[in-house]
Amino acid sequence: SVTMVALFRRPASLASALFTFRRVAAFSTTTASPAAAFACRHSESRRNFSSKLMAGSLQVAQFPCLSDNYGYLIHDATTGETAAVDTPDAAAYKQELEKRGWTLTHILNTHHHNDHVGGNSELKTEGVRVYGPANDGSIPGMDNPLSDSDTLTFGGAEAIVIDVGGHTLGHIAFYFPEEKTAFVGDSLFSLGCGRMFEGTAPQFWSSLKRLRDLPDDTIIYCAHEYTESNARYAMSVEPGNELLLKRVEEIKAMRSRGEPTVPSLLGEEKLTNPFLRGDISDEIKSNVGATSDDDDATIFLKIRQ
Repeated sequence: SVTMVALFRRPASLASALFTFRRVAAFSTTTASPAAAFACRHSESRRNFSSKLMAGSLQVAQFPCLSDNYGYLIHDATTGETAAVDTPDAAAYKQELEKRGWTLTHILNTHHHNDHVGGNSELKTEGVRVYGPANDGSIPGMDNPLSDSDTLTFGGAEAIVIDVGGHTLGHIAFYFPEEKTAFVGDSLFSLGCGRMFEGTAPQFWSSLKRLRDLPDDTIIYCAHEYTESNARYAMSVEPGNELLLKRVEEIKAMRSRGEPTVPSLLGEEKLTNPFLRGDISDEIKSNVGATSDDDDATIFLKIRQ
């Protein structure tokens, strides 16, 4: 299995380094626009460089869980606090915590599906508080129900709760604006979005627009490695998108090397993810059979089907 560590920091400007992403050696993306980011990712070979953990930085550990989930731990080195973002598999989280010498203090749940809350009961020991959606079924052990626009202080950072209902009725995302980072669960995927199990098309489309409105340099941590299959569908509805073609080739190469395709840059998603482009791409509208009478939510539904 592959474990990744990222450091996300408050950038000095939009043109400053977006994040440091370390596997064995580190690589970075530095950009001021999604187009520049995309060009950087494909014209350079993600140059290796060394980086020190800055005071006040939040560290993200990403690791595989179950068959295709990703587990995430966020750690504040200054306060010692550690948050699990969803809990697909308690054993995997315990192993990662032990390996890093971190002590769990928070569980941040995005929605009620078992592959996101299945480890809550086992991981919720004394001193661990569970934060989750206020209106999304049963969240085991929840202490603090959260709704849209609520804020959560974690270590030296603040997260804003965003309503991203649609996959489930009360699904939420955790957005760290200063760190330009969002944990979105199953609402938005790399080149895709979640299945609409409980919500409606207008609800889900509104949720995706709220995410799309975030800055282009937002790093998107989603919950599953679905990108290869998502890419095949994206190509079927927008084969004329040259940026998508280039991104698909990169994805194929990454997966052939056993590398994760998550996280992704929101600016890239805006340029290549069909579920964010139904209202702006005539090619997608044509290929999903949208008509001039269809509103944007109906077009989204046709893409989703």
